[in-house]
Amino acid sequence: MRKDLFRLLKENVGAKFNAFVSEKLTLVPGDISQEDLNLKDPILREEIYNQIHCIVNFAATTNFDERYDVALGINTFGVKHVLNFAKSCIKLKVLVHVSTAYVCGERGGLIVEDPCQLGVSLNGVPGLDIGMEKRVVEDKMNQLHEEGATEEDVKMAMKDLGMKRATLYGWPNTYVFTKAMGEMLVETLKKNMSVIIVRPTMITSTYKEPFPGWVEGVRTIDSVIVAYGKGKLPCFLLDINAIFDVIPADMVVNAIITTLVAHANQPCDNIIYQVGSSIANPIRYHNLKDYIYRYFKAKPWVNKEGNPVMVGKVTVLDTMTSFQRYMFIRYLLPLKGLELANVAFCQYFQGMCLDIRRKIHIVMQLVDLYKPYVFFKGVFDNMNTEKLQTAVRQGEVEMEYSVYFDPKMIDWEDYFMNIHIPGIVKYVFK
Repeated sequence: MRKDLFRLLKENVGAKFNAFVSEKLTLVPGDISQEDLNLKDPILREEIYNQIHCIVNFAATTNFDERYDVALGINTFGVKHVLNFAKSCIKLKVLVHVSTAYVCGERGGLIVEDPCQLGVSLNGVPGLDIGMEKRVVEDKMNQLHEEGATEEDVKMAMKDLGMKRATLYGWPNTYVFTKAMGEMLVETLKKNMSVIIVRPTMITSTYKEPFPGWVEGVRTIDSVIVAYGKGKLPCFLLDINAIFDVIPADMVVNAIITTLVAHANQPCDNIIYQVGSSIANPIRYHNLKDYIYRYFKAKPWVNKEGNPVMVGKVTVLDTMTSFQRYMFIRYLLPLKGLELANVAFCQYFQGMCLDIRRKIHIVMQLVDLYKPYVFFKGVFDNMNTEKLQTAVRQGEVEMEYSVYFDPKMIDWEDYFMNIHIPGIVKYVFK
């Protein structure tokens, strides 16, 4: 509640803010990765069962290379635990599960609003079994403990296991693999409940509410913006003409609120809402490249020493071959020479060597994580979301206040230059 996100609410409510929040919210500690959400107090649990009207499952770990045990516990089995908990809520009208549009993996073309089928991999490899994935994790953990592995060893082994299991079945990373399996469990376990899946694309800073530009954490394209603005991104691997699908956070929230109203107590059969912009208002990577260059050229970031970081136009490479050639000639080859000189001159160039190594590591890390998305050829069908917008406009879904989640209203140049990048600088840059 101390975050800037609540600034306008504090200004409107004034001195009664704490009392207002206490009246509206009840914080209940729990753990989505555990049965019954780890609510140990049976009286409290029964009270929740008897009062809850709607549930929105936002809980997720969004790190692409998260530990597999953690991602599986939250993104996959967390869904099972929420659904089982929801079945005991006698007044429940609707449950919204927030997923991600990128459960589609690296498929191109039109990505329709279809459910993930239980046990069906993206690459046709048979044998995908969610229960088996849990046993794979348990077996690996037992093996590591028997070998006396350190916490760091366990962490790296679990990260590696997640990426291997994801790629085995056709997903590019642990995050989208475990989210896809979570969707599979929704379709399997929802029974007669009104359950909706909302799939946002890349979520960016707020467009209007509660104020423009609020963002928390570094997500997707923001990693590139931060690295570039700090002068740590000399080149990047990118299809400059590819569409990248982004949607402001407040539009995602408005879409979720609208689905709650539209589907309360309504039967729903595999209804999925993809909330994005790639069809309604597409933007391409060459636009983003232009925006971030112009912004930081005009308003360079000032580092902790008080020095402005001057940036140039980033070199964009559109194939892995050209990227590897560039990195070898521009950085790896000179680094080898510098390291030899460093040895000859008694570590005189040690600081420079470390700085170059760090910059190379940042670039390679970003490329490895985001390669599936910088060459992504898909666009996300949003027919269901369009129908929902139409229903709101025509009064078929009665909202108590005006909501907006139509990306066609966004002027991308204005949004990135005057809202999103300034928000990243304010809330993310350290």
